[in-house]
Amino acid sequence: MQQWRQLSLTGKILIAMIIGVAVGIFLNQIGQHNNFVQSIILGGVLEIMGAIFVAGLKMLVVPLVFVSLVGGVTALGDVNKLGRIGGKALGLYLLTTAIAISLALFLAHFINAGQGFDATHAVTNTFQNKPAPSFVEVLIGIVPSNPISAMSEGSMLQIIIFALLFGVSISLAGEKGKHVLNFFNDLNEVIMKMVDIVMSLAPFGVFALITKTFATQGIDVILPLISYFITVVLALFLHSVGTYGVFLKLAKLNPLTFFQNMRPVFLFAFSTASSNATIPVSLKTLEEKMGVDNAIASFTVPLGATINMDGTAIMQGVATVFIANVYGVELGLSAFLTIILTATLASIGTAGVPGVGLVMLTMVLNQVGLPVEGIALIIGVDRLLDMMRTVVNVTGDAMVTCLIAKGENAFDQSVFDARNSH
Repeated sequence: MQQWRQLSLTGKILIAMIIGVAVGIFLNQIGQHNNFVQSIILGGVLEIMGAIFVAGLKMLVVPLVFVSLVGGVTALGDVNKLGRIGGKALGLYLLTTAIAISLALFLAHFINAGQGFDATHAVTNTFQNKPAPSFVEVLIGIVPSNPISAMSEGSMLQIIIFALLFGVSISLAGEKGKHVLNFFNDLNEVIMKMVDIVMSLAPFGVFALITKTFATQGIDVILPLISYFITVVLALFLHSVGTYGVFLKLAKLNPLTFFQNMRPVFLFAFSTASSNATIPVSLKTLEEKMGVDNAIASFTVPLGATINMDGTAIMQGVATVFIANVYGVELGLSAFLTIILTATLASIGTAGVPGVGLVMLTMVLNQVGLPVEGIALIIGVDRLLDMMRTVVNVTGDAMVTCLIAKGENAFDQSVFDARNSH
């Protein structure tokens, strides 16, 4: 017990994940037809623990994003600077997404994922197509008609817009605005303490989530889709290490140090499979371990969690080629270019839509004339891959945040190099 208490939070979470994988695979082998395992352990204890932990993280997202962003905007003090940071963030997010899906298409085409796949392996899966919003609806929808409703529904783009306007108004209000700002600064400290409390429960929540996932999914579900699974994982790895590593090198930041500092974010993102739920951990890590100023991180991280989906774009690229090969459809250069453009723009266009990855994929498939029903072929392994691509999504958010912070002289190099292990 003493040794457990001495471990860092990252170490505790890692141990919980390893044990969770082992226990999950064991339960999958013995409990598929065991009512006690299915109803009491999986549907009872683990379901409750995991759901409460994720709900606790999501509970913090809206107040943390709103309060941090209001404080960050007022700290910038210059509306022009805010516009410049927003332009940089949007440009970098779109660029990395385009690179991600291009890499995915190349690898999937090179590996020939899906060639010779027997579609009868997945005929039991079904997919309910959800219509994606039009670009006009997205533009109209980013401005909240009711900010309280936007907060209750967790509409991140609407919350960001309202927080930006609120922060700018505080700056323009002069002396009276300072009183409001002091309240928000104090409130931010209180919310960060709440983050610490919820994060202290992370090892138990992570154990429950990982155990339930592997007990439900098992290893057998991967085997019929091995070429698809391996291609996605390989593309995710190459994009994380290669693309992000190059960007960090260009900014004269050590990629190895960056990835070491990101360990707690990786673990949270993998276990929750939610970029939004990981926002509190990302903000805390970027400020305390990376040396990024809160004024930058509080803006770019929530924005990235909403519109930056490199990992999801990779899944779309591989899935499109996989489905095309299964149905014997030849994709030409124009189809590849269409996929790249559609998936890149869709990363913004489908922001805030439940099941965003599959919604975006339906848009891509429709654009190149592939049957949407093909998504049913890959649903079996989507949960496991969703956990992995969420890691890539949040890594991209953090990488762009570091680049922008350094460019805006809002970056403490000594904190970044310290490699704090706590």
